[in-house]
Amino acid sequence: MSGRRLPDDSWRLALGLARREFRAGLSRLSVFVACLVLGIAAIAGIGSVSATLLASLQENGRALLGGDVDLRLAHREIDEEQAAWLASQGSLSHIAEIRAMARNPAPGGARVLVELKAVDAAYPLYGDVVLAPQRSLEEALAPETAADGETLWGAAIESGLLQRLGLALGDVVDVGTARFRIAAQLQNEPDRVTRGLILGPPFMTSMAALEATALNQPGSLIRHHYRLRLPPGSDLAAFRARLEARYPDAAWRVTDARNASPRTERFVNRLTQFLTLVGLASLLIGGVGVGNAVRSYLDGKTETIASLKCLGASSRLIFRIYLLQILMIAAAATAIGLLLGALCPFFAAPLLAEALGWQIAAAFYPTVLGYAAAFGLLTAVTFSLWPLARARAVSAAQLFRDKLAPGAASSTLRALAAPLAAAVALALLVVATASDRAVAGWFVIGAAAAMLLFFLAGAAVRRLASVLSRRTGNLLRLALANLQRPGAATGSVILSLGLGLTLLVAIATIEGNLARQVERVMPEEAPSFYFIDIQPDQLAAFKGLVAERTGDGLMGSVPMLRGRITAIDDKPIADWEIPDEVAWVFRGDRGLTWSAAPPEGAELLAGDWWPAAYEGPLLVSLDAAVGTALGIGPGDRLTVNVLGRPLTAEIANLRKIDWSGLGINFVLVFSPGVLAQAPQSHIATVKVPADAETALEIAVTDSFPNISSVRVKEALQQVGALMGQIAVTVKAVAAFAILSGILVLAGALASGQRQRLYDAVVFKVLGATRRRIALAYLIEYGLLGVLSALLASLVGSLAAYVVLTEVMHADFVFEALPLITTLLAATLLTLLFGFAATYRALGQKPAPLLRNR
Repeated sequence: MSGRRLPDDSWRLALGLARREFRAGLSRLSVFVACLVLGIAAIAGIGSVSATLLASLQENGRALLGGDVDLRLAHREIDEEQAAWLASQGSLSHIAEIRAMARNPAPGGARVLVELKAVDAAYPLYGDVVLAPQRSLEEALAPETAADGETLWGAAIESGLLQRLGLALGDVVDVGTARFRIAAQLQNEPDRVTRGLILGPPFMTSMAALEATALNQPGSLIRHHYRLRLPPGSDLAAFRARLEARYPDAAWRVTDARNASPRTERFVNRLTQFLTLVGLASLLIGGVGVGNAVRSYLDGKTETIASLKCLGASSRLIFRIYLLQILMIAAAATAIGLLLGALCPFFAAPLLAEALGWQIAAAFYPTVLGYAAAFGLLTAVTFSLWPLARARAVSAAQLFRDKLAPGAASSTLRALAAPLAAAVALALLVVATASDRAVAGWFVIGAAAAMLLFFLAGAAVRRLASVLSRRTGNLLRLALANLQRPGAATGSVILSLGLGLTLLVAIATIEGNLARQVERVMPEEAPSFYFIDIQPDQLAAFKGLVAERTGDGLMGSVPMLRGRITAIDDKPIADWEIPDEVAWVFRGDRGLTWSAAPPEGAELLAGDWWPAAYEGPLLVSLDAAVGTALGIGPGDRLTVNVLGRPLTAEIANLRKIDWSGLGINFVLVFSPGVLAQAPQSHIATVKVPADAETALEIAVTDSFPNISSVRVKEALQQVGALMGQIAVTVKAVAAFAILSGILVLAGALASGQRQRLYDAVVFKVLGATRRRIALAYLIEYGLLGVLSALLASLVGSLAAYVVLTEVMHADFVFEALPLITTLLAATLLTLLFGFAATYRALGQKPAPLLRNR
């Protein structure tokens, strides 16, 4: 038998031998399979749900936009010639949106800020408005005459608004100077997703009713939408080219059905990238488990490998046999993970459709699944190649001795080249498939640095345990010796548990800081109200009323217009590469103001403020963050389209803005002059005690029906609710990472169970009691948990600091609760799984094992 040699080391022979052991390997590599399944399912599920949402945006683009093309203007309507030309191109619909106060007419009745939407007879061009009770929109919005001869305009509102106003269907509600009869509950409007920031529930009425409210005044913050339904088969790109050629200087912002809701698409893309990176973190944590499982599996194959080598099998054949076996098992795990991920949209689509209000059709997305499969297989290969290289490099005689004295594989460049190449390929795939490659690149660098740090920490712990074990008492010496003995899982436990806990600490710290910013810090500094749409001739009376009611409650007031930045130094904005962190400034219209004096507390970082009596060419003060991001400053020129008129101003200074206080701040503050003569409204902030808010709101809205109040507390609650929903989603995905870490921890501790059996027997023969052995093991696992948690807390807090300060530009405050929770959870987990892995060893009788040695 010993004289026979295996015929060759071909892939065919390797495949045949690998297939024989495939079923047994599948059962013994359960942690390997579970880690890959979790990671791949997370990535495939996130990508598939995101693709479903984006596809539904494209498929429902016309209904979500409300037309084939949408032209939006602020403050003003289009002229008659423009309206006639647009009407000649297809069906034209006009919608106007404004924030207003809905008032219960009863004395002291409730006031609620609403998003009033006035529509014409052509609305909606696509999709359907759903009302309850079921009736046509035209019938619901039709006016009627009350018994006293007063006109009651029709309105459709949300059921939640009915409750907040304390009214029912058929009751009367006041908006502005008009009265409305609530004719129906508004259950769905097809184009709601295209609206911007929604501060109040929708209130739908007719265009004629809007005129009756007297809200549409010069300078009012009103948004006009003109929507077109083009003839079937029309080319949207060709139409937009004709529109641009006919009206090159028009102030409207054009959107078409190919990208109906850019805000939603950007939000979905960014959230998808973040969740995908969390899913990748889960996969990388699982990769540690893959490496541990492969190493443990090959350790169990010591005799088989040694026998094959004695029979003449080459190192190449050994490598190929087990590489093929690992790939076969990885392929099976990948298939399971892809199936779970591919099914996610079919479960999520009904829930998303109900929440978002439009039809979402689930489907399979081969490209997304292909990327997920590539991530999974590359992860499996990257973390498997080093244990495979060890099995290939160690001699047959050394393999036979591995049970007593594990040998070390030679760390040749050739052995390191393959896993390094696989790791580089995995990193390149992460960056190549990301929507923001810079963020993905930093993720790769951070993940590599964290893994290296925990790997070095594991080596340092083993080294320190070796030194300290010589200077401590017997029980602690035994625990420390276990940490640094041959085959100990110290490095694997610290690496796997540390990575999972780092992610948990980072997410919890980021969430805690943002919640603190919204719920605790901002309300202390923020005003109670924003009052908007104050007309210039009302400003003095408004200030007098506020002073009478609150004393010094008025924090400030400024004139306001809206304009859109169209060029910088005569170069159109479309030709600039705008960094993501300031891109919001250039999307659509921005609020702007003018002032002779700098805003209170203004900090100029470059340039000077203009003189108080300045009457020269138009100047502008720009947010320093925008100037720094674009590399512009004093001396450069901005062109802003205001009310259809392009105005060019020289940048006089860059001004640092602290947005966290929620005071009145503007990206653009102009010098007085031409803007002061334009139709305008004023915005004011007022701070009063909470118990005086309702009385002030009633007094202002009764005296000035056109003025709307925005309760800052309610706006913050909406932000907090949105953040809470996002946090739930992030935590759900992070749970995959935590579960992967737990699996890796359990696998790492279980892999040393056989050695524990022998250790326990030897200790018993030497006179150690079961209680003493158990205490030594508990000390060992407790030390591992505490050390992993402390290091994870440090790394996770550092990661949270970088994300908050550099990415989100928010303040960082140390959060103790996540760290304490992490410390307790890590210690408990290691104690639980460690004790479970060694429980059998405590009850093992010495005789059977000693006879087998």
